[in-house]
Amino acid sequence: MSWQKAKLILLVAVLLAVFTGCQFASAAAIAATDKEPAKGTLETTAEAAVLLEPYSNKIIYEKESNKRLPMASVTKLMTLLLATEAVEEGEFKLTDQVVASENAWEMGGSQIYLDPGEEMSLWDLLTSIGLQSANDACVAVAEHIAGSEEAFVQLMNDKAKSLGLENTHFVNCHGLTADDHYTSACDLAMILKEGLKNPLFREITAMKEHELRGGSFKLWNTNKMLWWYNGADAGKTGWTEAAKYCLASSAERDGLRLICVVLGTAEPKSHFNESTKILNYGFARYKAVHLAEQGTNVGTVKVGKGQSGSVDVLTSERASVLVAKGEEKGLESKVELPGYINAPILQGQEMGSYVVTKKGQEVLRVKLVAKDDVPKASIFLQMKRVINSVY
Repeated sequence: MSWQKAKLILLVAVLLAVFTGCQFASAAAIAATDKEPAKGTLETTAEAAVLLEPYSNKIIYEKESNKRLPMASVTKLMTLLLATEAVEEGEFKLTDQVVASENAWEMGGSQIYLDPGEEMSLWDLLTSIGLQSANDACVAVAEHIAGSEEAFVQLMNDKAKSLGLENTHFVNCHGLTADDHYTSACDLAMILKEGLKNPLFREITAMKEHELRGGSFKLWNTNKMLWWYNGADAGKTGWTEAAKYCLASSAERDGLRLICVVLGTAEPKSHFNESTKILNYGFARYKAVHLAEQGTNVGTVKVGKGQSGSVDVLTSERASVLVAKGEEKGLESKVELPGYINAPILQGQEMGSYVVTKKGQEVLRVKLVAKDDVPKASIFLQMKRVINSVY
């Protein structure tokens, strides 16, 4: 073999090695970007963020989660929560015709362009809030429910206080920039968690589109996670110059529900990108173990001096434990109930606890409640029972 030919073969071999090495390096780089970051190394460009598993209240990830920040239109989660609760409790109907005031008409920002005196059903206004993020619809609903926006905002702050939210204060019902109007990522997650308990709230926040005014006005949900993220089923976006891009969202996969909140992301779509990254982090590492669904009958309690001698006891919510994948074994559950309780008993009254432990340590406690009312028995019925017990 000539030296020239040998050099040519050697050159080809070197080039092939370099090319192959580049291919492997590129493949490795792609694989590295596809992999989730190691636990504890997740980073986000959001000014504040939290990832919550709502049944156990386990925080999987957080960054400045209690920092008080403006939240723009994510404010409307609380507006929707109060309005849908009022409907579910029978105080208002979705078919109610709401008359738009001049206050509603004067609202700027995102809107459905209500005219003063225009009538629209409460259902259409609620969908306008949930999908279009309509500020004018918020004011119209607030005035319909509480008489004025100011009175409704007081209800919003009262609700925040009842939920134990220490870093939230509302000045308006829509989220346009205002002094002393703030929340935290953690508090927003708790508001969304509370909303998800309400079927009407869930329905509205999961809708992708809706038509108003006989089809002449089309609403598209601003929460694009509903289209882009597998399992996404609720949430609310927000943007103002002060708050930047914000998003509270919820997704469920294989029985695991996660709530993600990001506040203060700088670029368009960055609130979706950061939420996707954080949700992926949670779903890749954790799973939910369901031990009992909400409303599961777990036993009975003897009732003294009641019209009935016993009452069934139900779980007040789902008993679900968040565990790292591969660590599902070792969970045990027990029911803690009194031997008996005297009537009267009210439906939903707390009766005991459903306790979950792992390696002897308590990891979850769910309230157990009475399935039915048990009125107190009359004195004659009690005397009859005594006589029958003797004979």
